[in-house]
Amino acid sequence: MFSYDQAVLDRYPAVRAGVVHASGLTNGPTPPALWERYRTAQKEVADRLATTPPSQLPPIAAWRRAFAGFGAKPTQYRSAAEALLRRLAKQGDIPSINALVDLGNLVSIRHALPVAVVDLAGIDGGITVRFATGAERFTDLGADEPVAPEPGEVVFVDRAGVACARRWCWRQSAQSATRESTTDALVVVEGLHDAAERDVAAAREEIVALLAEFQPGATVTAHALP
Repeated sequence: MFSYDQAVLDRYPAVRAGVVHASGLTNGPTPPALWERYRTAQKEVADRLATTPPSQLPPIAAWRRAFAGFGAKPTQYRSAAEALLRRLAKQGDIPSINALVDLGNLVSIRHALPVAVVDLAGIDGGITVRFATGAERFTDLGADEPVAPEPGEVVFVDRAGVACARRWCWRQSAQSATRESTTDALVVVEGLHDAAERDVAAAREEIVALLAEFQPGATVTAHALP
């Protein structure tokens, strides 16, 4: 359902991923208890960012190096985790999107790791993380027409050649984004820094625990990669 192409593993051998599959979900507005948990996490993380900017956090610094390695300027294209943390540092809060996105973002800011929540209804087969050829198609949120990723950038690609995410963990596609109708989702957390195995495992366990608490009717399985 989710795998890395060998060429990506060869260039980025430190990558670690936690993959959580949840089915039988009920998405929609974030329930008050989860929103309160998320707001508390935002305040705690914002307080830490007052003394340590996102760029100095080891997980974020590792993603910056990875982006630079495949030609994406890290100050122009920021990992999803860095984008959230920068918004939190500058504006003091992150608005609610929906229950599944907020759950993923809560874990992302707490661990400074990108967390992708993918609606499997918009995916053809499994997802492979590989270097783009330039023939893939990517439709941004709010866009009408697909574009082609730049050859050599890291992308999430499904069996039909549709890019679910560009520049590794920079942005998800419109097809893969969760919505109120989402019932079957893949949650992926990734890290590249020295402590990635430990930190990704902790984030994965937190995702599983939050799903058990706030999606009690869901069937959840989890594993580590590679």
